[in-house]
Amino acid sequence: MSEIKLERIDDNRWLLPQTGKMKVPGIIYANEKIYQLLKGDESAKQVANVAHLPGIVNYSLAMPDVHWGYGFPIGGVAAFDLESGIVSPGGVGYDINCGCRLIATNLSFADVKDRISDLTTALYQHIPSGVGSTGSVKLSGKDEKKVLEEGAKWAVKAGFGLQEDLEATEDGGAMTGADPEQVSARALERGKQQLGTLGSGNHFLEIEVVQEIFDQTAAQAFGLRKGQIAVMIHSGSRGLGYQICDDYLALMVKHIQETKIELPDRQLACTYLNTTRAQNYLAAMACGANYAWANRQLLMHRTRKIFEKTLRMAPRELGMRLVYDVCHNIAKIENFKIEGKMKKLCVHRKGATRAFPAGHEALPARYKSVGQPVLIPGDMGSGSYVLVGQEKAMEETFGSACHGAGRVMSRTQATKVSQGRSISRELADLGVLVMASSKGTLREEMPEAYKNVQDVVQVMHDSGIAKKVARLKALACIKG
Repeated sequence: MSEIKLERIDDNRWLLPQTGKMKVPGIIYANEKIYQLLKGDESAKQVANVAHLPGIVNYSLAMPDVHWGYGFPIGGVAAFDLESGIVSPGGVGYDINCGCRLIATNLSFADVKDRISDLTTALYQHIPSGVGSTGSVKLSGKDEKKVLEEGAKWAVKAGFGLQEDLEATEDGGAMTGADPEQVSARALERGKQQLGTLGSGNHFLEIEVVQEIFDQTAAQAFGLRKGQIAVMIHSGSRGLGYQICDDYLALMVKHIQETKIELPDRQLACTYLNTTRAQNYLAAMACGANYAWANRQLLMHRTRKIFEKTLRMAPRELGMRLVYDVCHNIAKIENFKIEGKMKKLCVHRKGATRAFPAGHEALPARYKSVGQPVLIPGDMGSGSYVLVGQEKAMEETFGSACHGAGRVMSRTQATKVSQGRSISRELADLGVLVMASSKGTLREEMPEAYKNVQDVVQVMHDSGIAKKVARLKALACIKG
């Protein structure tokens, strides 16, 4: 952050003043503790870089989990005018619609405390994870295109879940405007065998227990109670989404001169929203988003079956139901009040999630009275938080909140720091059983590689963007 000077606005916000060719100022959500961490990171410079892009509205924003990313920082939020603004694949990210799905159950900790090992082993054995992992659902070309168009709806129609799952999924599990014709043959090939797989890196499936309730009204609406067993799934669009991003970044880099857009960083390669190239990218991106929703739907279905078989329980007795599925890494056309008038904007959320308040038209009927569940996973040793979106998010952050704890170490740094340590044993000492296909993954994802999720969540809570509802502790985690 060497040449970037931030000015404190209040206890949870820092202003990045508009200088040079920046079109707008920047705002970073951080308390003093997180601000100190920013000093060793270049993400504030990326917030400034995003502010140079044409048609950006109000501010270039960063959530408290912000860290260095490709072009845009991870934890970055930026909204663009549809006439004068742009869309940038780097502002969405490589893992299109990487997201989280929280599943509640009728079980209490006492019901499973002696079966955690059995459940974890069964999940690890039957849910494909790791780099290049393939699923049991092999798609024909025709079926894959249906997945790209219909998302989680395809999975439910194919018998992998229930209609009520779709009602608790952002956008009903299917983004409109998806056009498989805008997806390359290479991307389609990569997606054919990866549906229903967890992937690698920071993707995970966790068994968690609700440890604390902060907001009884919202918790009740979400179907959460203290001592309850839940499952958190974090995965995305796998190789298909990665390839879509790669293809369109290459295309936009190739046409940088044609757009005449001055970029402080070539990784911000973009195109104006009112062009055919932008519409083609958005149509392909929607395909990646729909693939991710279908992927998480299949992962949930398989998790249900594994719990039923391992615990020898009927579905009604187990009561495994979707609380919500939220995506991050997406660009969406949404309505916001700008200078007193409602306006359609293209909101880029990269490592950020929606945090819509009570009454918002996009919310399922069951959550209209309280607001949207906001799912914030932490590191392997700490578990997760559930928050609820607030009206202030619509006023300040284009209806957005953070999406996780946020890294403080690169994967290379984490691997170096953890040399000679047994991360699985350290986590076992914390009461968390971990299974992973690679010791290298555990070292890259060790708890110290991330900010303290409690600090990150507190910034969102104290700033009024999203209020704390529940804290969940990890009991077991499977990773690729």
